[in-house]
Amino acid sequence: QLQLVESGGGLVQTGGSLRLSCAASGWTLDYHSIGWFRQAPGKEREGISYISTSDSSTYYADSVKGRFTISRDNAKNTVYLQMNSLKPEDTAVYYCAATSPGGADRYTWTLPSNYKYWGQGTQVAVST
Repeated sequence: QLQLVESGGGLVQTGGSLRLSCAASGWTLDYHSIGWFRQAPGKEREGISYISTSDSSTYYADSVKGRFTISRDNAKNTVYLQMNSLKPEDTAVYYCAATSPGGADRYTWTLPSNYKYWGQGTQVAVST
């Protein structure tokens, strides 16, 4: 059973940076594409970034494009989300998730239903 644990969240001022980590155990991440999602209070879970296991293709939501960078270190079984130029609207609980076999593609990566394994989330708060 693949387990995912997020870390790196916290409180930061507008314009600041954080790096989130998604550490996997119980299975290798080599076989799973990984997505980062976030959910703010009263809002739906939003897919914000994705990295493919097959060719390391990356995708980003328009809301974070140019500010966030996803990467993976298979040797450490960890995926990262570097978040720069943070804004108050980035405040949310951030989750990483691993796809079911077959993964997702550039059209479906934002759909939570394509992900089989989820972490518990890490809180990010951006102050004005």
